[in-house]
Amino acid sequence: MDESNNPPNGASAKPQPQPLANAPLAYENPDFIGSPDGRMLRIMSEYYEPMARFRRERIQDTVVFFGSARFHALDVANKELQLLDNTGSVQPAPEEEQPAREGDAETSELKRARAVAAVEMASYYEDARTLARLITEWSMKIPGRRRRFVITSGGGPGIMEAANRGAWEAGGKTIGLNIKLPFEQMPNPYITPELNFNFHYFFMRKYWFAYLAKALVVFPGGFGTLDEMFELLTLDQTHKLSKPITIVIYGAKYWKNVINLQMLAEKGAIGVKDLDLFQFAETPEQAFAILKEGLTRDHLTGDEAPGTGTVPDEPQLSAQEALGPDIAKTRS
Repeated sequence: MDESNNPPNGASAKPQPQPLANAPLAYENPDFIGSPDGRMLRIMSEYYEPMARFRRERIQDTVVFFGSARFHALDVANKELQLLDNTGSVQPAPEEEQPAREGDAETSELKRARAVAAVEMASYYEDARTLARLITEWSMKIPGRRRRFVITSGGGPGIMEAANRGAWEAGGKTIGLNIKLPFEQMPNPYITPELNFNFHYFFMRKYWFAYLAKALVVFPGGFGTLDEMFELLTLDQTHKLSKPITIVIYGAKYWKNVINLQMLAEKGAIGVKDLDLFQFAETPEQAFAILKEGLTRDHLTGDEAPGTGTVPDEPQLSAQEALGPDIAKTRS
């Protein structure tokens, strides 16, 4: 008689364990990857994955556009104002025809004032679109094996959309560095699909804004625009950037009403020479002239001078594709 499965004297019978399923691989375990213990892997992913795609798409450097997500194209803003005005009448359109409502307490006069302001601010959308097109048309003619001065935005609507749209209209590649937010900012449709990114960490997104940038254009905006602008100005002021950067602040009337940079210098909060870190521009053509001069002077001569030839159409091979595997592949 086989007594191997009999419990010892005084012990109750214990059911036999059931066969176990395979445990998930560590990098396929969402509980671990999403946990505090997996945070370092998430941060590293937001460094290495974009870098791999930038290399594959032959991106050498960028021109970054900052600005409000709330400004619409001129045709959109005009249409919303027309809905309010009910063309040909001094009376506003019926309530059910009004554009986006942010609160029932708003009066018709306030809504109209904001719609008029939206038409005014739409000019910045159109200027950003034109400037991005001018830069892209110029940069696509620079000889070399990598793409130079690629238009980059935060990937969302407003000025971000305008920048990507202008580059797209010129036929160039264009980058969108989106951020995952509780109210989910969706990527605009003009971003090159292979260069459409989504970040969890603001600081990793800001890293990629700064790391490849050779120029920055700051259009009118709010908290986010101010945050991003002053961060790059601080990096430039403290010489933490490894290369010169041309910074254009677009729309002096807007910005001089929002912040008094001259007073910062007069009160000694910044050096007088710090005001030379940026230049104001009022038209796309003026901004383009400043950017072209700065980019040519700082980045198209000497060590970073472009080579001959054109950028290949096909993606760049990875190291493994170009050289073959350096480690024998294991069986799955």
